Amino acid sequence: MNKSLYFLLTVVLLSLTTTGVQAGNPDRQGEAGAPELLMNPWARSAGLHTMTTSMVTGVESMMLNIAGLSRIAKTEVVFGHSQYLKGTGISTNAIGLAQKIGANSALGISIMTLDFGEIQRTTTFQPEGTGSTFSPRFVNIGIGFSHNFENKVSVGVLGRAVSEGVEDVNATGMCLDAGVQYVTGERENFKFGISLRNVGGRMQFRGEGLSQAIEIPAFDGKHGLVATQRSTSFEMQSVLNIGLSYDYYIVGNNRLTFAGNYTSNAFSEDQLGGGLEFSFNELVMLRAGYKLDFGQISSEGNQFNDQPLYTGLAAGATLNVPTSKKDNAPRIALDYAYRTTKIYDGTHNLSVRITL
Repeated sequence: MNKSLYFLLTVVLLSLTTTGVQAGNPDRQGEAGAPELLMNPWARSAGLHTMTTSMVTGVESMMLNIAGLSRIAKTEVVFGHSQYLKGTGISTNAIGLAQKIGANSALGISIMTLDFGEIQRTTTFQPEGTGSTFSPRFVNIGIGFSHNFENKVSVGVLGRAVSEGVEDVNATGMCLDAGVQYVTGERENFKFGISLRNVGGRMQFRGEGLSQAIEIPAFDGKHGLVATQRSTSFEMQSVLNIGLSYDYYIVGNNRLTFAGNYTSNAFSEDQLGGGLEFSFNELVMLRAGYKLDFGQISSEGNQFNDQPLYTGLAAGATLNVPTSKKDNAPRIALDYAYRTTKIYDGTHNLSVRITL
């Protein structure tokens, strides 16, 4: 089967999975839950504002386009930490492992937690605090598989378990990601990617925290009764990403990459953006990007409250050092990214990457 037919079939199959997604609908803003599914814990892709659908590889692909998981040499381990909206005390911690299986496939696992710190516990009768604290638990675990075809098309699928809750209330759910990447050119310069993320069932909070003891008066006195409230179920943050990039080699392995990305959100405005990444011999990388919400260019997008959380600017850098002078020697990389926000002091990402 030739490469054109492979590519066509892959795109058709992926497109069929998007038929149930209603994208780019700002009227549904706030109706979905599990916002941590859209929080990027990895610094390298965050430096381009998570617009690397076409070029993301290894562990970070499990956050954006699972098809890139198999585009690694052998093994990759990444540790990520971010300060979300610096000043709020909210942070994310993540770890991911990608392992090559055979010549053309890879299996990966990623774990991400959202840390809110210690929050003061209050009640209706003690609005100033009870003296105790609590910390919500937000965790998601993803397991993905990707395969490269000989015609430079890669496809992948990932399943993710999502859990949110406190001591006595919890919500769990499952969702799927699917993606495709196509690479061509003399030095694999041109890349194209599509990914569909967070497609799954609805989540609903349940637990003893939703129960309340009440007394019902009767002719023979008062009777105790426990009433349980039923919370409204909610959907997860489904998104469709379409991206492309082109690598321009200046001298030797010095590379300048142009990237563009379109994001179709099921529960908010669509987004469009692009960025640049410069790589000096794959040792030092500098990147910057800008992402624009479609609502920002409308007549109603000038008011502060209507503007998106992120103002659009992102930048980052990577130091990628080999452990020896041998060819294909293991590398240790340090990635950093910063994204500007309209409130607080932006979001900072820091990652440590070990490539074997």
